[in-house]
Parts: sequence; structure tokens; C-alpha cells
Amino acid sequence: MKNQTRLLFALLSVLYPLLIFTLLVILRLPVRVLSLCVIVLAGALFLTLGKGGRKDWKPLLSASLFLALGLACFFSNRLLFLKLYPLAVSAAMLAVFGASLLFPPTVIFRFACLADRSLPEAPWRAQVEGYCRRVCIVWCLFFIANGSVAAYTAFCCSERVWSVYNGGISYLLMGLLFTIEYIIRKIVDRKIKGNAGVQTMEHTISTFTAGSRPDSHILCYEGNWSAGRYKTWRDFLIDTAKMRKLIEREGAQEWLLHCEDYWYFLMTFVALLQCRKTVKLTQNITEGFLREIKAPGTGFLTDQETAPASSSPLFIPKLLAEQAEPAEGEFRTAPAFAAEDTDILMYTSGSTGQPKAVAQRMKEFETDNAFIISKWGQEFRTRKLVTTVSQHHIYGFLFGISLPFTLGVPFRRTRIEFPTEFQTLSDEQYMIIATPAFLKRTVESEAALPLHGCFIFTSGGVLTPETARQTDGLFGFWPVEVYGSTETSGIAWRQSRNGLNWTPFDNAKIWKNDAGCLVIVSPYIKDPAGFATNDLVDILDDGSFILKGRSDSIVKIEEKRISLTEVENRLLASGLVADVKVIAMEDRRQYLAAAVVLNAQGRECFGDQPKLVLNKFFHNYLMQFFENVTIPKKWRFPDSLPTDVQGKKRREDIAALFAQDSGATD
Repeated sequence: MKNQTRLLFALLSVLYPLLIFTLLVILRLPVRVLSLCVIVLAGALFLTLGKGGRKDWKPLLSASLFLALGLACFFSNRLLFLKLYPLAVSAAMLAVFGASLLFPPTVIFRFACLADRSLPEAPWRAQVEGYCRRVCIVWCLFFIANGSVAAYTAFCCSERVWSVYNGGISYLLMGLLFTIEYIIRKIVDRKIKGNAGVQTMEHTISTFTAGSRPDSHILCYEGNWSAGRYKTWRDFLIDTAKMRKLIEREGAQEWLLHCEDYWYFLMTFVALLQCRKTVKLTQNITEGFLREIKAPGTGFLTDQETAPASSSPLFIPKLLAEQAEPAEGEFRTAPAFAAEDTDILMYTSGSTGQPKAVAQRMKEFETDNAFIISKWGQEFRTRKLVTTVSQHHIYGFLFGISLPFTLGVPFRRTRIEFPTEFQTLSDEQYMIIATPAFLKRTVESEAALPLHGCFIFTSGGVLTPETARQTDGLFGFWPVEVYGSTETSGIAWRQSRNGLNWTPFDNAKIWKNDAGCLVIVSPYIKDPAGFATNDLVDILDDGSFILKGRSDSIVKIEEKRISLTEVENRLLASGLVADVKVIAMEDRRQYLAAAVVLNAQGRECFGDQPKLVLNKFFHNYLMQFFENVTIPKKWRFPDSLPTDVQGKKRREDIAALFAQDSGATD
């Protein structure tokens, strides 16, 4: 019954001007009698709204307007107040639509979300929201114009003219506007979803063609997204064509590649693969390191002018500037290559500190990306990507180059090197690819960040739960950690707020060998027998695992086995230490050395006391857990520990802190 009454009221609201004209002009009812009819009508609608619960604002607003105008007309005995209803409706609608422009989302976008429940999470949400905002502005202009004419007819025109416009012409104009907008909406909808379909399709480095994306599709940006400095798909096709011509001209089969600029790296890397060359990726371009890994006849491409001249580097920016733009047919042809036939070497120091080449293929890289996309693809698609990680290492390459290229997600041209750079990223939602060490630096140096809606991946070391918690407080997101290595790629993940155990990727199989170390079989590992890590683990009943340190961190001191990881964890548990690295050293005999960074509580506790006091305190503290012979004999208390670009603490860098002293008991 209530629904029928509301339907009747809605019909009467639409026909209101015609009813007023009929009752007043044709039937000649007195103004007060007419106003009483309006008051009764308003009261009837109030009764249909019911008691309690959430009431619909639209019939409530109409009923209130009818009641207010009816009462004003009754007491003043003037028809003008009843004629103001169309003006009041236009004003109310202008207020609602206008307010939604100031406090988005707009009313039009909310209607669109009701019609399509998947829209809030759709890749094209931003484009639809922009279109809905423009439509909302058009309706606001209509309400202003319609309200102005309604006011003019109420104050300056006869009842006949007022009725014809407000009961006929006004609705015809409204219907015409709705029809035109509906036609335009369908055209825009097809265009948005068509472009989004092209742009959100997955085109890997080994499978893309020149037509995979529109020429205007943005692959890369400088600074922050809103700065408007972009590199497009067309730029990519042109620059890779230029590099292919140069690579073929040089004739070398093996190439070293080092680029700090992600754009130069991407298009040069792709050009090398298209020319079917062996690609050697290295972060380290010191003269001694290059001498060890650069065989005779190997080419060297870089964007660093400081690269050693003895390595005969070819400077990429200069090469591109000197090359003429290729013909349309030339850069529209993207040579095909098979992912399984690619030959890529990544250099890692491993546990020895010596260069170690790990053979890779795009096949395994793209398989790794496929799993990440299946689990977190939508998080990437709805954000712009920034990274603090070098693309010469597997984590930075997978998450900073290969994955965003596959999804068509714009990536920042240079990596973030200083925590203060996060202050500039308030204009968009960003996907942040970081190392635990960089997150730690950021939470220690930044009090607040203007980021919103960010998502954070981290790898390349263990992120302590405390740093993860501080990251959540600063960035508004608890980081997702990925476990893996250059040899295995990513194989497990966790968010430490849910526990310290790691969940293997769905396509990875794990077990513990006789030495207590983790063994992994996954599509990312070419050897079907899998890969045996040096990570000690406990595998839990649900298939997840807990890391217990590394087997190669166990050393013998005076025939006593001691875990370096356990010593570090004990020092961290003191509550006075922010970071620590313990290494084994040897001169006349073998011993442990500890580099310790004090936290705020530690600095307050020890103040300006001499180093001998700190040495004695931590020695006595560790005596609670270890035999005297296994406790570190050398101590250093730097402000921070040296790390490489991946945020890892290398043994040789830590050892350098102790190199100035020959004694073993300081």
C-alpha cells in the first residue's frame, strides 16, 4: 500500500503544474482550498515514509517542499507560493549535484556504481569517474537554467504560461538532455572499455607486437605522475628500433648492460633480446669488477658517463641522440623471439663476495610475473609504480621492469634514492617496490607522508615486524614481503601482522632436507630437481614455513658451533639495538666481530660513555646465552651499517669497519 501511495505521489509531483492549472484556471478553486489539497497530499506522503529506519531523502524532500509551500499559500492566500515548487525542486537538485562535485564521488558516478557493481574496482574507474563528473556539471547548468526560467514564469507570466513550461517544456528538455547523454554515454563507454581492454591486456616482453598498445599509451613518467613528463608506446618502439640498428652494427654477441635510468634499461634490454644477444646485467661497474666479468669481444652499454674508459662503454643517451628517427615501417616491426631461447646472466656476490653469474631466461621471469598478476594484478593496474630497487637484480627487474611492462602500468623513470622523495607522491595512488633497508631508513627519517592508497612490496632481506608496523603507521599499508633469491626467483610471501610464517606461492613445492634447509621446486627454477637453499626452516602443518637463519651463518669458534644469526637476534632482543651484523674474522685465531647500531633508547642509555663501557655491557649481556669463547671480541658502534643498492649488508663492507685495527680484543 505504501509503495502504491508513493508511486501515486510521484505521478502527482510530475503532473503538479498541470494539476494547478486545471484546478485553479479551469475549475476555479479558491487559493486556500487548493493549498489545503497540497497540504493533505504532503501529509499523505509523510505517512508512507513509516517510522524508524533509514528514510529515502527524495520523497522526504518533496513532501517537505509541498508542506512548506502549501502552508505559505494558505496563510498568505497568494498563489505565488504554489508556483515556486518547480523552482524549489531545481534549487534542491542543484544543491545535491553541486555538493557531490565538491565532495566526490559525484551523484552520477554513484548511480553508475549502482548499475554496475564492479565499477569501483574496475581498471577504467578513473576514466568513468571523470566522465561522470562532466555529466554532473552539465546537469548543474541545466538546473540553473531551468530554475531561472521557472522563476521567471512564476513571477512574470500567467498561470497558463507557467503551466505549459513547468508541466511540459521543462520535462521535454530534461528528457532530451537525458537522451543525448545516454547516446554519448554508450559511445564513451565503448571507447573507455575498448582502450582499457587494450591497455590492461597482458603483453609480456617476449610476446608483445608493435600494435599491442596505442601509440599514446604511457609506459614511463618522470618525477611524479602529475608532472606530465611521459614516455609513450611510440617512443618505446622508436628507441628500441634505434638501439637494434646500433647493436647489429657493433656485431658483438655478448653485452654488458648497466642503466640507472629505467627507460634506457627497458628499451636497450628489449633491443638486445630482439637481436638475440646474450645480456649480462650488472649493478657493479667498478673497474676491477668489470675486468673480472667482461670477456674479450663483449660490448658494454650504459647511461653512466663515469663508467671506466678501460671497459670501452657505449653511452646510450649519446647514441640515441645521434641516431635519426627510423622510418615508420622500421619501428613498426618488432622482431619476435621466444622466451625460452633468451640468454640472460645476472651477477650476484652470493655468500662469497665474488662475482657469480646466474643464468636466467624470460620464460621463468614471465612465469613468475604471471603468478604475481594472478594474485595482485588489480593492485598494480590501479596504481602508478615507483621503486627503490635496482633493476639489475632479479627483484628489481621482475617488479620494476618486466611486470609493469606486461600490465601496461606506468613506471617511474628513476628509482627513489632518498626517503624525502616520497613527499612528492601525493597526486596519485602508487605501487611502491622497496627493500626492507629503505623502508627502515624512511620510517626513521620521515615523521609523516602525504601518500594515500599505496601498496608496498618488499624483498631483498628480512623486514622486522617492528619496521613493518612503523611502515604501516607512516605509509598507511603493512608491506607484503616476498621471499626468494636470484637462483629461485620469488617463491613465498607474508604480511607479518598475520604472523611470521611464509606462505609458498601456489605453484611452488617445498620440503626440508637432511641438513634442515629449504628445498624448492617451482616453474621459475630450470632444474627439475629444484634448488637447495642455505636457509634453515621449520615447515608447519599448513604448508607454510618459518625461517630460522642460514646454515652458512653457522661457524666454529674454538671448535664451538655458533649461529651468527642467533647472536644478532640476541643483541636485537636487548631493546637497545636498532641494527646489527655479526661476522667471523681471523688473524692469529678465529673470532666474532659485531657492528651494532644503537636505537634511541640505547643512545640515551649510554650517552657519551667511552666505547669500553659499551663493549663490556654487551659482552656481559651475551654471557647469559653463550659461552665466553663464542662472544664477539671486536665491537663497532657506527650510526648506520653500510649496505649495497639492494639494502643488503655485505660481509666485506662490515669487515672494512674493523680493518683499521690489528688487535682482536677491542
